[in-house]
Amino acid sequence: MKGADLAELFGLAALWGASFLFMRMGATEFGPVALAAVRVSGAALCLLPLLLARGQMGVLRTHWRPIFVVGLTNSAVPFLCFSYAALSITAGLSSIFNAATPLFGAVIAWLWLKDRLTPSRIAGLGIGFAGVSWLAWGKASFKPGGSGWAVVACLLATLFYGWSASYAKKRLAGVAPLAVATGSQLSAALALVLPAVWWWPAANPSPAAWATAAMLAVLCTAVAYIVFFRLIAHIGPANAIAVTFLIPVFAVVWGWLFLAEGLTMAMLFGCAAILLGTGLATGLLRLPARGIVQP
Repeated sequence: MKGADLAELFGLAALWGASFLFMRMGATEFGPVALAAVRVSGAALCLLPLLLARGQMGVLRTHWRPIFVVGLTNSAVPFLCFSYAALSITAGLSSIFNAATPLFGAVIAWLWLKDRLTPSRIAGLGIGFAGVSWLAWGKASFKPGGSGWAVVACLLATLFYGWSASYAKKRLAGVAPLAVATGSQLSAALALVLPAVWWWPAANPSPAAWATAAMLAVLCTAVAYIVFFRLIAHIGPANAIAVTFLIPVFAVVWGWLFLAEGLTMAMLFGCAAILLGTGLATGLLRLPARGIVQP
């Protein structure tokens, strides 16, 4: 991997890690529905001119139905879930749950697309889901003031991410990535506009909250998508998915720097298990092969 590609990989992890910080900062004033709607609407406004400049609007029109589904399952619902979770759990913890996305993706791809599960991948799924269970067990309190529903929201978001990956592979293989990215944000914006109007906050958000939402839309969504697809083109999807390992690191650091959030031992162990499981489940890591003893 070239130095420039490595720098982009770390930059993308920093942007997506910051998204959990910005959701934490903006969800209180906007509410989860309005914040998710502003995020996808701003991203769509940034990406549409680029799509027009590349002459790919025809691609969007041709494949609008599956792109609309991806917009719902890969943006609207997950962004809404994580914005809701940001009301009660830390940015770092949300990002650690998000790191479980490839685990759900591997299971769904096995069930739906008949992807082969090697012993390493099966071990990775077991380790990864054990880490998720470890974290969820300690946080899933459904008593008043508890964060149980926030944990459920995070896991629901990762489940939708995992399903969306298989759906896109099945229905959108070979479609221009920029058309998928732009169309999915536009579709998510259309899906969330009426709920956002209905649940718009009674008090208009402060300029600081608007600035937070703008950074979430422009930097963490529009720019991040562009960087991600550049990385896929330059280093391939298998290497680009390594960003999953880096996002929680940046999210924890941003939360510590700007919100004075801490990192508990439970979060540390759970994160390590999820990332190890993700590495094995996605094939980035492999269990050592058993050697054959010669007589």
